[in-house]
Amino acid sequence: MAQIQLKAALAGRIELGRERIVNRLGFGAMRITGPGIWGEPRDPDEARRVLRRALELGVEFIDTAHSYGPEVSERLIGEALHPYPDELLVATKSGLQRTGPDAWWPAGRPETIRRDCERSLTLLRRERIDLLQLHRVDPRVPIEESLGAMTALRTEGKVDMIGVSNVSVEELERARAITEIVSVQNRYSLGDRESEDVLAVCEREGIIFLPWRPIGGGSLTQVRELDEVAAAHEATPTQVAIAWLLQRSPAMLPIPGTSLVAHLEENVAAAGLGLSDVEFDQLGGQRRAA
Repeated sequence: MAQIQLKAALAGRIELGRERIVNRLGFGAMRITGPGIWGEPRDPDEARRVLRRALELGVEFIDTAHSYGPEVSERLIGEALHPYPDELLVATKSGLQRTGPDAWWPAGRPETIRRDCERSLTLLRRERIDLLQLHRVDPRVPIEESLGAMTALRTEGKVDMIGVSNVSVEELERARAITEIVSVQNRYSLGDRESEDVLAVCEREGIIFLPWRPIGGGSLTQVRELDEVAAAHEATPTQVAIAWLLQRSPAMLPIPGTSLVAHLEENVAAAGLGLSDVEFDQLGGQRRAA
């Protein structure tokens, strides 16, 4: 893919909540932590280089969470990128607690949301969180209470915009009845379309859709077709999967993550990879981005 430029801007632009406009290829900062998304990374200096290189490549949207580490991802972002450029939007999440590597537990009580937000402000070195997302609906806590805490934080000037993650259509509609929701972050990829109905709501209502795990699932046939299209473009399957997401919907803002600069540059190169109609349909079709 030597002919493809390393510029996130090639993915186009997208608007969040009528307030901010960013390049439509972001960076997910989960993998800059330790194994199992727990503790310190093996190479903290490389993690900081990844973050700085992302900005050099035109990334204007970084997604993290208080539970990544926990607190490690947010702290590294603050160390590497503060003071932040005006065009950068940093989104974080609250609503999951950790007990060890790969262990995640819903924690949506209002006092937990508030405590996490206060820590996120300190770790990110911000006076206000650009976008605070409910990481997961806690089955023990009504979503109205969790989002009520976020709305209060916004009223206090500590949060600018609010989003949700890992939600159903019914949960999204309940959330929208409480406050304006500018983003939804659900698992979605070429091989995992369980959130098609949620994506449709986002398209209709002008909500951005942040797909996590851009490579995952899929049949052996889909894997072979992905490999074939990648070979035709001298690209990697991951690059083709990201390009497919960008063409799948104008609401889509992919946030592929990594802990390595080289891999980051490969991901950003996908912003300039255009799939033909035949290739897009071969990989899964449906609607295309305008």
